[in-house]
Amino acid sequence: MEKKLVVKMIKNCFKQYYETDSSPISEQDLEWLTNRILELKKGEPAADLYEVVNDVVYEFLTD
Repeated sequence: MEKKLVVKMIKNCFKQYYETDSSPISEQDLEWLTNRILELKKGEPAADLYEVVNDVVYEFLTD
């Protein structure tokens, strides 16, 4: 899976929660989120990538 696509999807997902164009997370957190999403998707190939991204970002924001 293309890592750049996942990063772009994460950034777009954060736009739902924050009005500014700047990313409200560090590069380290972005890397962690990307790896987490790729792990989940690898473990469950049939899962919808859009839903996985949204679920992981939401979980990250609410923890």
